[in-house]
Amino acid sequence: MAGHILIVDDEASIRELVKFNLVKAGYEVSEAADGLAVLSMAKARPELIILDLMLPGMDGLEVCRALKGDRTTAGIPIIMLTARDEEFDKVVGLELGADDYLTKPFSPRELVARVKAVLRRSRQTALPEGELIIGRLRLNFSRYDVFLGEEKLELTPKEYELLKLLVTNTGKVFTREQLLEKVWGYEYFGDTRTVDVHIRHLRAKLEPEAAVADSIETVRGVGYRFRDS
Repeated sequence: MAGHILIVDDEASIRELVKFNLVKAGYEVSEAADGLAVLSMAKARPELIILDLMLPGMDGLEVCRALKGDRTTAGIPIIMLTARDEEFDKVVGLELGADDYLTKPFSPRELVARVKAVLRRSRQTALPEGELIIGRLRLNFSRYDVFLGEEKLELTPKEYELLKLLVTNTGKVFTREQLLEKVWGYEYFGDTRTVDVHIRHLRAKLEPEAAVADSIETVRGVGYRFRDS
């Protein structure tokens, strides 16, 4: 099998369509019809979750927030499905740590392509061993931990990846497009405002140490860099 995927959607016809195409592509598939069920099923560590936004009881955004806030499930990639073509829902989902999204109706072929792309990125294991210390900022690459002084920061997976990319390339300027490519992947179909939102949240979490927060520098008209201070 190519991997285990959990589909969460209250519409049986959508689950059947998605399951048919994923099984055809070689994936093992489990199903859930509501948000509460996925919280327990996610403990079995599926490789990826396809999560509908509009769910009974606990909606997809709440589920995403809960999964990304739990250390045992935070690393599971999430692709969100939404029947709404509203930018707000997509941006909020990505802010919470979702890896990609699709708007209904969607092409089964595109869904499978997105699944393959997200899984390919999540399976990459190129993180260096050990730690990187810059002033009071400390990153532990093997544990995915970030400390500011003695305080451990609670970063989303994308915030961590952004910070890691910037601090391991001190002084290098990345355009927003490059950050989307390197952190979200070539196949990510988003806009560059997603980068700005994540940078803003990252700075806010680093704000207790103003010198560190200010080191994430905006290069006007280009993008961002981590300034060597």
